[in-house]
Amino acid sequence: MLRSLLIYLSQAPWARKIVTGWSFAWNAASRFVAGEEIDDAIKVIKYLNDKGINATLDHLGEHTHTAADARNATATILTIFEAINQSEIRSNVSIKLTQIGLALDTELCAENLTKILERAKEYNNFVRIDMEDSPWIHSTLTLYRKMHLEKGFDNIGVVIQSYLFRSEADIQQLIGECTGVRLCKGAYKEPPEIAYPKKGDVDANYDHLARLLIDGSNASGCPQVSSDGRIPPTVALATHDEKRIDYAKSYAEKVHLPQAALEFQMLFGIRSDLQEQLTEAGYPVRVYVPYGHEWYPFFTRRLAERPANLWFFISNFFRR
Repeated sequence: MLRSLLIYLSQAPWARKIVTGWSFAWNAASRFVAGEEIDDAIKVIKYLNDKGINATLDHLGEHTHTAADARNATATILTIFEAINQSEIRSNVSIKLTQIGLALDTELCAENLTKILERAKEYNNFVRIDMEDSPWIHSTLTLYRKMHLEKGFDNIGVVIQSYLFRSEADIQQLIGECTGVRLCKGAYKEPPEIAYPKKGDVDANYDHLARLLIDGSNASGCPQVSSDGRIPPTVALATHDEKRIDYAKSYAEKVHLPQAALEFQMLFGIRSDLQEQLTEAGYPVRVYVPYGHEWYPFFTRRLAERPANLWFFISNFFRR
């Protein structure tokens, strides 16, 4: 019930207006958001890199309302690759397709995505397409395949969510297409007709899909993280759940997948202790580092994911 309410609030303009007007709200959000400017994010990533941790950089924003906004968002993303290159940080880039025009016009989005992938290729970098809620899954995967299979971009990957019934079939197909997949549990409210409503079922499916990805990596020669940390291996498991992590590590060891072929991904501000433990154990770790003025929807979804995050926010409220 609480999670559903918070996810609703993440999409409600009236709630956004209220919360972003509270002076303390940004102080709480800054636990999960690197800052509002690119320089803030680069400082965070340099700190992570010094600990041996790679990053994926995300300029926050989704569901642009005009073609001009989508093109402006694309222009900002293009500058990110230049900033990464100039600062020599170990990071790639994550994007949402609705930020660059998917909800407005598919061809506009394809045009913008092509520019982004071309710029990434120029700098030998990688683009991860974040998965959004269910209305956008088909168009996201269709556009990914247009770029990967038709246009030949090999510096692109996608995200699959374990709470959806369709995800096994999606992963089976993506494995055959030699796609890099970030597997997460899912952060949106989806109807029970298409998604597992119970946490135990989501967890069990996560383990099953992780096995499929690990087996697929073995079958394709175990692609590993690049030496500069920018190109991830084909298997990227995004979770802070130690049981899921331990299961994946155990299975990977059983089937002799090299450690460098199994990347664990986590969110900035959550479980830094676990990030460092995995790095010290020899696994590639990548932290999702968001920045920008459009922090409200991202922050509210983080509150929905874990009660501890919500109590952190509430404690800040009473310290105003």
